[in-house]
Amino acid sequence: MAVDYTVIVVYLAGMLAMGWWGMRRAKSKSEFLVAGRRLGPAMYSGTMAAIVLGGASTIGGVGLGYQYGLSGAWMVFTIGLGLLALSVFFSARIARLKVYTVSEMLDLRYGGRAGVISGVVMWAYTLMLAVTSTIAYATIFDVLFDMNRTLAIILGGSIVVVYSTLGGMWSITLTDMVQFVVKTVGVLLLLLPIAVVKAGGFGAMKAKLPTAYFDPLGIGGETIFTYVLIYTFGMLIGQDIWQRVFTARSDTTAKWGGTVAGTYCLVYALAGAVIGTAAKVLYPKLPSADTAFATIVKDELPVGVRGLVLAAALAAVMSTSSGALIACATVANNDIWSKLRGAVRRDGEEHDEVKGNRAFILIMGVAVICTAIALNNVVEALTVAYNLLVGGLLVPILGGLLWKRGTAHGALASVVVGGLAVIGLMATYGILANEPVYYGLLASLVVYVAVSLATPATDAVVLAAWRERLAGRAPEPLSEPVPAPQ
Repeated sequence: MAVDYTVIVVYLAGMLAMGWWGMRRAKSKSEFLVAGRRLGPAMYSGTMAAIVLGGASTIGGVGLGYQYGLSGAWMVFTIGLGLLALSVFFSARIARLKVYTVSEMLDLRYGGRAGVISGVVMWAYTLMLAVTSTIAYATIFDVLFDMNRTLAIILGGSIVVVYSTLGGMWSITLTDMVQFVVKTVGVLLLLLPIAVVKAGGFGAMKAKLPTAYFDPLGIGGETIFTYVLIYTFGMLIGQDIWQRVFTARSDTTAKWGGTVAGTYCLVYALAGAVIGTAAKVLYPKLPSADTAFATIVKDELPVGVRGLVLAAALAAVMSTSSGALIACATVANNDIWSKLRGAVRRDGEEHDEVKGNRAFILIMGVAVICTAIALNNVVEALTVAYNLLVGGLLVPILGGLLWKRGTAHGALASVVVGGLAVIGLMATYGILANEPVYYGLLASLVVYVAVSLATPATDAVVLAAWRERLAGRAPEPLSEPVPAPQ
């Protein structure tokens, strides 16, 4: 294992070095939070693919392949579909807004009245996304070093917190590019063909497994529909995803770079399912499907290659964890703390704001690590986060982008009713039930339309400023959005 350990240690040291280098570039708020909005197509595609394909997509995707066969690809596949939809239909307009958070977009669209409440919902989502990613370190370090769960979470989480705090989005972008390359080589070019060969090839896999393992819809239509609601729609509105869109050099980069990343996700989804199916042939009686990835890596890969593939798993976890962490800190600082203390951005303050955002990443990072240590049920935590995100924010965000008659009162009512409905239904049906997101989303939509039609239309001045920003003709604002006249 000495060679494998060396590969991992070199990889982790490289992540810290990237953080130090990124610190030298992050000299303004724009550089720190959105990499100066300067990423070109290649870097944008790589970092976008890195953040959406995390530990759940890698370790969880292989686990679903082990449990259901090829149809286990649907979870990651719907993530790719969401990224494609975002890139083709919305990313150009989002990039032209020149904002930092989803809540800022809502303020611009509705006249400065939706930020704090939507910010709280988005903060809860990004926090739990970071927590669930951080917990995944325990699985990987256990395979590598037989390490205690708490120590593994502290080690992996601390490395992400350090490089994210040092250089912000520049550090995260640089590390994500390395992680994208490592994941591509480790999972697609090494683990996938080796797993298939070890299982005897596709012919042997078909002969040894039930036919349901090769049914594209074997996982069930209702499950696929739920994945679409949660993951495809979640990709359209998550702060962690939007913050990457804000890094694009142009709206063309956002559109086509994201399309490439989304297509890559579809390939990655199928690869994970095939690896899981091969693991089922090799290890038909594993105690848990989630151990399939670690088991096949540990037992079937040669020295050196094993270290690289485990580094790929670390890369998958770190990219999502760091992206969720900076999103969580950005929302906490810009959408909640700044507004609660009445802060207004002025000329000349951007440089000074780097220190504040860096402090929030450190604080949120410590909170994420502590929560990850205390939390046991990862699936339930992630389900709560996505249910709140989709049930509370999908309708007002897409409504603001697509329907000019939507109003601030309708948006606020939609967030509150949708969020409360999801929480109440989870308490009634259970956290993992499908009904909460179904009915919560429906309640959010009905309330948004009804209240918007029953209240005065958004002020013409606010809508005019919104259209200018969507068209890319207005400069980035240096103060809070102008509220609608009372």
